[in-house]
Amino acid sequence: MCALLLSHLTFSYSNNSLAKVDNQREFLCVYQPPVSACMKAAMDKIVLLSDGDSTVELQKCLSSFTNDQLITGITNYALKGKKVGAMIKGIFKGSTPSSTEGSNRRLLVYQHCIPLCESGDLQTEVAADIIGLLMLETHTLPGPSLAKLASLFVEAIKVGKMGSGKSLELFPTVLTALSACEALSYGKGELSGEEYKKQLINSLCSSRWDPRCVIHLTTMFRDVPLSLEELQFLVEKVLRMITKLDLQEIPPLVYQLLLLSAKGCKKQVLDGIISYFKEQDVRQEEEQKQGESLDLEVQSIPQDQLRHVEGTAILHIVFAIRLDHDLGREFLKSFKQTSYGDLCPFSVALLLSVARIQRYEEQVFDLLKGAIVRSFKDEQLQLASKFLQDLLHGHCSVAQMILDTVKNSMFGWDHVTQGLVQLGFFLMDAFGPKPGPFGKTTEGSATIARTPTQQACKLGGQVLLQGFKMHEPIRGEILEQVLNRLVTKTASPVNHYLDLFADIVVSAPMILLESSSKVMETFDHLSYLPLATVQGLLKAVQPLLKVSMSLKDSLILVLRKAMFSSQLDGRKSAVTGFLLLLKNFKVLGSLASSQCSQAVSTSQIQVDVHSRYNSAANEAFCLEILSSLRRCLSQQADVRLMLYEGFYDVLRRNSQLASSIMQTLFSQLKRYYEPEQDLLPPVKLEPCITALGDQVYLQEPLAHLVSCTVHCLLWLQNMRRTANPKDGDSDDDEEEEEEEGYQSELQTILESMTRRMIKSELEDFELDKSAEFSMGSSVGVKNSIYAVLVMGVYEILMEYNFIKANYSKSHFEELMELFNRYHKLSEILKEKSGKGRVPSHKTPRSLLSLGFISTLLTVLFRDSTQSREEALSVLRSSGEFLRYAVTVAVQKIQQLEETGNTDGPDGQNTDRTFRFLCDMTSVLMWRYTNIPSVVEDAGRKEKRSSLSLLCLEGLLKIFTTCQQRYPDKMAQLLSTMDISEEDAEPDNGSATEMNFFYIRQFQRALFTQLSGGDEEFNGKEAQLLVSILSVLSRQLKPSSQQFVQMITWTVKICKETSFEDSAFSKGLLSLLFNLHVLYKSPVSLLLELCQDIHSQLGDIDQDVEVEKQSHFAIVNMKTATTAALLVLSQVDRVLDEVDWLIARKKSQTASDKSGSGEATQTTGQQDPIEKAVTLQLGTLLTALNELVQTALLPGTCTITLLRELSRTYTILTTLVKYYIQVCSSQHGALPARFEKLVKLSGSHLTPQCYSFITYAQSGEFSGGGADDKKKKKRNEVNTAASAKLLRETKAIPNVVFGIEQYEKYLITLSKKSKVNLMQYMKLSTSRDFRINAASLDAAMQEQDDSQETTESQDAEETHEPKQKKRKQ
Repeated sequence: MCALLLSHLTFSYSNNSLAKVDNQREFLCVYQPPVSACMKAAMDKIVLLSDGDSTVELQKCLSSFTNDQLITGITNYALKGKKVGAMIKGIFKGSTPSSTEGSNRRLLVYQHCIPLCESGDLQTEVAADIIGLLMLETHTLPGPSLAKLASLFVEAIKVGKMGSGKSLELFPTVLTALSACEALSYGKGELSGEEYKKQLINSLCSSRWDPRCVIHLTTMFRDVPLSLEELQFLVEKVLRMITKLDLQEIPPLVYQLLLLSAKGCKKQVLDGIISYFKEQDVRQEEEQKQGESLDLEVQSIPQDQLRHVEGTAILHIVFAIRLDHDLGREFLKSFKQTSYGDLCPFSVALLLSVARIQRYEEQVFDLLKGAIVRSFKDEQLQLASKFLQDLLHGHCSVAQMILDTVKNSMFGWDHVTQGLVQLGFFLMDAFGPKPGPFGKTTEGSATIARTPTQQACKLGGQVLLQGFKMHEPIRGEILEQVLNRLVTKTASPVNHYLDLFADIVVSAPMILLESSSKVMETFDHLSYLPLATVQGLLKAVQPLLKVSMSLKDSLILVLRKAMFSSQLDGRKSAVTGFLLLLKNFKVLGSLASSQCSQAVSTSQIQVDVHSRYNSAANEAFCLEILSSLRRCLSQQADVRLMLYEGFYDVLRRNSQLASSIMQTLFSQLKRYYEPEQDLLPPVKLEPCITALGDQVYLQEPLAHLVSCTVHCLLWLQNMRRTANPKDGDSDDDEEEEEEEGYQSELQTILESMTRRMIKSELEDFELDKSAEFSMGSSVGVKNSIYAVLVMGVYEILMEYNFIKANYSKSHFEELMELFNRYHKLSEILKEKSGKGRVPSHKTPRSLLSLGFISTLLTVLFRDSTQSREEALSVLRSSGEFLRYAVTVAVQKIQQLEETGNTDGPDGQNTDRTFRFLCDMTSVLMWRYTNIPSVVEDAGRKEKRSSLSLLCLEGLLKIFTTCQQRYPDKMAQLLSTMDISEEDAEPDNGSATEMNFFYIRQFQRALFTQLSGGDEEFNGKEAQLLVSILSVLSRQLKPSSQQFVQMITWTVKICKETSFEDSAFSKGLLSLLFNLHVLYKSPVSLLLELCQDIHSQLGDIDQDVEVEKQSHFAIVNMKTATTAALLVLSQVDRVLDEVDWLIARKKSQTASDKSGSGEATQTTGQQDPIEKAVTLQLGTLLTALNELVQTALLPGTCTITLLRELSRTYTILTTLVKYYIQVCSSQHGALPARFEKLVKLSGSHLTPQCYSFITYAQSGEFSGGGADDKKKKKRNEVNTAASAKLLRETKAIPNVVFGIEQYEKYLITLSKKSKVNLMQYMKLSTSRDFRINAASLDAAMQEQDDSQETTESQDAEETHEPKQKKRKQ
């Protein structure tokens, strides 16, 4: 009661007639006298009469009451909650609206009941009943009363007295009734009811609102009829107020705003809600960063609270979109019209939730896909250009927004997670690796995501992996979909899905065991899957096999079935699976060597490896698998090959299986070994091949069998020597004796093979230097197989004998004998292989291991131990052997670059492979820098590369491989390289310093090449050096001092070097452009090069003498065409950037017209992007002006120039359209720079373009002036020339069309801007016809006068550009 009276005390009314009532009410606040019995009876009488028909009696009864008594009665009934409705009905019934007294009494009831309902002292039902009754009678109130009531509401809202909002339901009814009135007094005049209502709404929206009232007012306005302008005003007001509300009040306000949007302003409402949450997220992030930097927790809004509110808001919006499809269309339309930079984690989450509505799913994912790819492309464009980096600061990453959305979704956003899963798979499906020619994959899984499509695919994987970790409900679906894709996508690479599956196993192995049935289902398809998929899948699932008996048993069953599959790939899959199992189930007592110390998989950190199995069980399990694998030894060569390549790794990881493995290999080798010591070929080649019809096939890869046996034997001997040299336990005696038995027997066999292979001649292997080796006939195929097998055996024996020789001179002499035999056969094979119907120039892959090659190179070039000098001189004296060693090293590095691994032992072990790379880099670098190529002049006279060149090629391949496969280890690779004695030590503290030190080394080598003169210049070596500098310079940061030094040096070399070597100049100029674009815009550089090209090649008009200019000596007569093509490729790159900038400005102008208007209106200050675009195009037009006057050779160069001209005019047209858009939105003056650009294009470039087109066409018809050497062969190339002509003629109309379109839009812009831009344009000649020469001659003989006229016109048309050129 006290609260009620207090509310009455503070509630003020606007009209003077109520002042007395207020004063009386103030008295009642102090003292409320008890209601007398007769008074109560009178009130009850009103209630009774309200139901009767006697209106006269009711009026008489009401007349006996004062206003105060009526108010007191209503208050008492309302507080008790009894019959208040009946009493108000009675008052209304007895107060006729037509009488003044009745009308005032009705107004009194309204004025009292509104604050009574707002007080909060009444029961909710009672207040609702009262408001309902008042609403029913509102239309009976006269205009002045309605005006007073409306003013009462407005004033109450202004002073914040509408906290509960219960009585606000009445306000719309009052306003509706008010608008129906014909005339109301307003000030000293009158207004119609509708106008009066508009004034009230304007007054209300312009006043200050209490934050507590915002939701109620928004709800209330839903029932108020509003014009579009009023609605916009209201929505703006509510959206401004949204920041002043408590976080918990945001969802209900969002809900009310969405309901309000049914009237209109849908885009405004959605944009306002999204921008509010975007601001909150930005503030949250800034506070988090600030807190981290200060080690404090600074949070104005708790993060979890904000996320839950965002989640609720998303639910409201999605629900509204489901019901109102116009809202959905407006929602997607607003995203399509804006750039991806307007996205934020909240809007991404909202889009993903909307994607659950089927009709919007495809649109949402296409929209997100486009935004992601554009974001990655733009980021790549900015990173590759210093010009763009300086112009635009920072980049908005959509990928980061999506990952933030995944992170935020952990706060109960279940409605978003499904969309995230769909998005992840959508990206991986759309942007995953595509099958190359013949179904081969073009990109390995080890490569880093570099292109936008690769980055988008990687993002999809990250979304799914993070989603899997965070959300339990979606784990089953993610796993099922990944496994389904592994099984169904057999025609395309699935590396990205295998990587994702492996990451899932690592992150949650125990959770995967709960879904082991799904993995088992996938196992059933193993024999039908591609081999690469099987290998990846089994490698990923290894940790699970350690802890799940059922999974392991299921796999073994599948692999056994696959072993007898009719498909070769199925059997290979079985071998792969069994070998992987053997590697990973360790038997007790297996040696933990340094070679096999690496873990099976990182995922074992989370899985107890020996939780279910003991080593004894493992041994039985492994022996069982080995017995299954022995069956492979009777299958095809491919299956055997896999077995031989896998045994070494099995032995290294599971040394306890040595006896079984070695016995298997030993028995297999005996089949092909000739035990009779007097018989010369020590190996039987006949059983190694098989025939089917006319075809001959390899049955036994003998060289690989010998290789596997040798490597296993050497490893075992090494381990037994180093593992336990002092132990002599009796338990192991028998086993050791057995091992020593077959080891010594194997050694005897290998020694015998070595001895007899040296003695064997080619005829002993049924080979002859005059025999056929082509792959087109069965005889040639058989001979080729024999040759490759014999060469392989020679190689293996060389490696074995080198390791066993222990630097003995006699052993090395034997090794050289083996090499000589190998080399002789190799030369024959090279010579003969190209002569058949199907040439095969590919050298067979060397069987030497990478580790051995690394050791061999070190020994050959760097070993200076005195005791080894004599023995090593045997190897070093053979130039062919040195070349062979380096060639094999280059071949191995190339294989590593292409596939990520090499053949032979440790080829799959990335750590050891990298260590070998480091060793080889050191040796090759030392060899190249210490023994200059000048010493090897003899090598240059031959048709082959010198040893120094091979070393250089090896270094280039190593650096390229390292950058691609081990990008984080480049500094480590360089730090292992030895430095020449005369060079100072680099600063090892900085990777950049280290890198730059080696750059200087190669710069010095190149400088030596260039300073030697034409005779000593080796173009191939110079090209390799430039390629190495290109690779190493990528490691320099563009902001570093070393980068500036590098670019300064490159510019200097280009300016001073004048060798006529096209390939070298192409490499050097490419390096210059690649560096320059990261330093500053290359347009000024392009202009200088264009001037040089023009100077060297001459003018299209032979009468014009071109001013001799030489900024860059690298551009000369022979290299000018190459330089022109490179320049044009750079022009295309600059045009890409300009086009991108114009598109960016156009989208900004469309989204924010007022902002761009201010920028263009200020004539003193031009927008920085517009200024940059104009300057870039200005310099580019000047450069192209030089090129179109140049006498370029007909062909590729001319076509490329025409294409670039066409593109230039297209982009100029785009710029003109942009200024048309700007002029349409506001009337600002065109920038002076733009007018200059138009003048430059019209007066300089366009006339020269037409002259160049005439030149190009004349060049076509004359066959080209530069083809003097080919004049004798004209008839042979007529067909090719005509096809070329057709191709070229497409480029010419494109240029003409581009010019005409440009001029067309210039006319439009001239009208819009009131500036005559066409004054700079000259009327172009019509180009849609060709003159028939024969007809012209006939006409000229008949009409001499017309002939003269025609000639004079031609002279006028062609002389004008010439005069301009002569003035230069």
